[in-house]
Parts: sequence; C-alpha cells; structure tokens
Amino acid sequence: MNFESLRQKYKKFIYKDFKITEDKESINITYYFEIPGLTKFEPNIQIMKKNIKYKSIDNEYIRNIVFNLGMIEVISYWKCVCSENVIIECGNLNGEQKQWFKKLYYNGTGEFRYINNIHIEQEKFVNFVTNKEVESIVPEIPSTDILSGYIIPVGGGKDSVVTLEKLKEEKRNNYCLTVGGKEPVLECCKIAGYNDNQIIEVKRTIDANLLELNKEGYLNGHTPFSSVLAFLSYLIAYLTNKKYVALSNESSANESNVKGENINHQYSKSIEFEEDFKEYAEKYLKAGVEYFSILRPYSELQIAEMFSEYKQYHKIFKSCNVGSKTIPWKWCCNCPKCLFVYIILSPFLKPEELIEIFGENIFEKEGLLETFIGLCGYGKIKPFECVGTFEEVNYAVNKAIEQYGESNLPYLLKYYKDNYKI
Repeated sequence: MNFESLRQKYKKFIYKDFKITEDKESINITYYFEIPGLTKFEPNIQIMKKNIKYKSIDNEYIRNIVFNLGMIEVISYWKCVCSENVIIECGNLNGEQKQWFKKLYYNGTGEFRYINNIHIEQEKFVNFVTNKEVESIVPEIPSTDILSGYIIPVGGGKDSVVTLEKLKEEKRNNYCLTVGGKEPVLECCKIAGYNDNQIIEVKRTIDANLLELNKEGYLNGHTPFSSVLAFLSYLIAYLTNKKYVALSNESSANESNVKGENINHQYSKSIEFEEDFKEYAEKYLKAGVEYFSILRPYSELQIAEMFSEYKQYHKIFKSCNVGSKTIPWKWCCNCPKCLFVYIILSPFLKPEELIEIFGENIFEKEGLLETFIGLCGYGKIKPFECVGTFEEVNYAVNKAIEQYGESNLPYLLKYYKDNYKI
C-alpha cells in the first residue's frame, strides 16, 4: 500500500461529530471519524477533575475549541490513507480557516511525508469540505471573564522543568497539565511545589482500529502532537479561568531536519506555528487565553545550563520516547533523544554525573555512531527527534572533549576528534 493507491481508493475522510459529557471524575470528549468503506474511529480525551473548579461545559466557547481540537485529532487518523477530501459534518470553516489547517496538515506532517516518500504540494495535499447547512459555532463576542494564572504543560524533560522553576514563585495560581500521567512527569510537578489538586491529568485514548491499520501496513508516521497540546491546553485554560498557557519550546525547534528542505520534526513547536496559533486563537477561539513559550528566547544549550543547576530533578526527569513505553520510564540509551540529551548536558555536568543519570556512558556506544554523525550535521538528515541545532551539538561535543582531555576520550568523542574537530 502506498500514498497514491490509498488516496485513490479512499477519497473521503469524514469528521462526523463530537460529544462533550462530564461525570464526577472527568470531562469527556469523544470524536466520531469515518473512512467510508474501511472503518470508523472514536478517539477519546478525558480531563480528570480532581478538586479543580471547572466552568460548565454547556458553553459556546468550549464547543468551538473542542471542534477545532478535533480538526487536529483528525490528522492521526486521516494520515493512514491521506484522503484528498476531509468532509466536516459537525461545523463550518471559512476560507481563511481552511488555509490555516492546510498549512498545519502539510508542515506538521513533513517527517511523515519524507519517510513515506510522498511528494505533493501543499494546496493539493488535503481539501476541507464543510457542511454549509451547519451554522458556524465560532463565538461572536469575546469572553469578558477576568482570567489569571498559568497552565503549564509538563512533559517530564529538562525544558518543562526549567519552565516550572521560572514560574515557581507564582505556583499558587497555576496548574500543571500532563498528558498520560507518567510517574516522572508527576514527580517533576511535585518537586516544583505543586500538589495533587494543582496537577490536571489528561488521558488521550487512541482508537484501537487505527492501531490495527498500522499493523496491516496502512500509512503511519509522526504527527504534530504539539498542535494537539496547543488546542487542548487552550481549552483547559479557559475551563479553569487561566490567562496564560506557558509552553517550553525553545529557539532551537525552528531548524529543519533535512538540509535544503522545510521538513521539521518539531514544526508545531516552532515560532512559526506559535505565531500562527496565536493569530488563529485571537480570531476564531476568542476565549481570551494567551499562548506562548516562556523558553522561546533561549537555545537548547542555555536551557541545559539552567537545568544543570536543578540537581533535585536529575534522577527524575525523562524525555526518551523509546523508554516511555516501558514501566518504569527509563532512558533507553540507544536512541537519538538519549544521545542528544547526554551531549547537550555534557558541557555543564561531569562525566560521572551524566553516568549516574543515564546509567552508562552513552559516548561509548559504537552502535550510535550514525546517529551521532547526524546530530553533528555530517549526515544526510538530522534524526527525527526533538533535538538541538547542529551548531549547538558541535559546541557541546567540543566542550565534552575538553572535559575528558584528548588522551582519554570515549568512542564517539574520539571519532569526532579524529574526523571533524577543527
């Protein structure tokens, strides 16, 4: 199965409806998608209530944000066949909105298109067809509520830890937001001083039918999760009367993974998406919430230096996607993310401190040579992961070589010295 054959066979993907309900435990959002002739999907999002005060869900602002969030959730399911037309039966979009989503679908799936050898221009990639008989649910009048405080999405890595520390003095009026509720993420929130009733846990359930299609060889690949997080955190900020969503995306997220092409694994973490989302929210969500990244002025190197001072998190934080699939969450020490984090921290932590965090010296891993070369910018592509720029990696590697001393270098650093170091 390939892009052309699947697209020809399954010409329509239908965004049929969404439902918002609540019980004592949670606010529940269910979406209803269909690929005619293939399958149906019912993905679900649960926002756990705990003792947090929420607005009523019977609200035009909430329905509007949830509808738009569904436009992003569609991507994960639509991508398995890449239907030319997405039929939207439960809401309406004007021409500008359709173009906004066209851009996100295209740039947000850059890695997916690259891996699946899909060559198509943005305008032809997807077409949105809305039901003209369905009245638009975009609110006409902005909310007049007085909003205050922050929603802080926390992923468990060094970046969100730095954000937690930067906003620590204001924590009484803030909520942490976690998706998936993994123990290291929750522990990072608690170390920063947040109690259970200040941590909003979200459970996002992928429909099992999609997992089956993935096994059968339908198209699969990376989707822009951070854009899901944008709409989701905006929704939760409105539900809880918070003024700001404070992301932890840094300046390094703007670099392409493929030289000479605009293919960025981190597109939905980029400043381009951030500015696009803010403009879209102001025009079409209208709930008065402000979305921004508090770490945007900083590079990965600067964030790593700040994080190196927060020793209380060093044994807790995790950002390895491979290891996140295990219980407990571990550093796998064999993937691009583990190697990158090891590299970027190496100018600021002693070798023995890094080994204590990761459990081994990743610079000794001969099997990571190709990944290492890619991170340094000497390969065909930069690994498709949330990693820093080539310039930052090379700077950090040179600093690590200085720390070890040139006569006692582990494998990867010796390879770099022998082949690249100026």
